[in-house]
Amino acid sequence: MTIKEKEKQNYQERFNQVKPKPPIFKNIIWAFIIGGLICTLGQYIQDYFVSIGFSKKDAGGPTSAVLIFLGAFFTGLGVYDELGRLAGAGSIVPITGFANSIVAPAMEWKREGYVFGVGAKMFTIAGPVIVYGTVTAMLVGFIRWLMG
Repeated sequence: MTIKEKEKQNYQERFNQVKPKPPIFKNIIWAFIIGGLICTLGQYIQDYFVSIGFSKKDAGGPTSAVLIFLGAFFTGLGVYDELGRLAGAGSIVPITGFANSIVAPAMEWKREGYVFGVGAKMFTIAGPVIVYGTVTAMLVGFIRWLMG
């Protein structure tokens, strides 16, 4: 073992001794609570649409639209970022987290203008997700078609 490798190993050992340990249990609890609250809000919104005459199946579309709007709106206000710091993975509940992932890059680039800043950066993360979702949906549809 060379001197450089020994120094690297000693540095790594010292680093492991002083690096802060994340509060894993606390993070899990907050993710569960916040994620659960977001899902509960979604259920209340869906129940509202059912109560005004939508079928349970038809209430899914407007419920998704409201959750996307709320995720984007609160990202624009900076509230969703604070929620993400507290909840971690709990704030990435699929639909609101997706709205956040579209709006957040756009907000960072708004000083570049609405076309080359916001418009161009809005799909930085959303583009691959949309492509992945489309390809996956086509694959699942093809498998379902094959099975009858």
